[in-house]
Amino acid sequence: MRVNINLECTECGERNYLTNKNKRNNPDRIEVKKYCPRERKVTLHREVKK
Repeated sequence: MRVNINLECTECGERNYLTNKNKRNNPDRIEVKKYCPRERKVTLHREVKK
């Protein structure tokens, strides 16, 4: 049930993180605040398809 996902920065559009999630517990797209190296600050990252 675990799938690999990419997290993309909402400000610059760069795909910075690769992680996984449990589709049964989180059927929606996840949003997490993480550090963006291009922006050099913490920004919102959203799940995108590969």
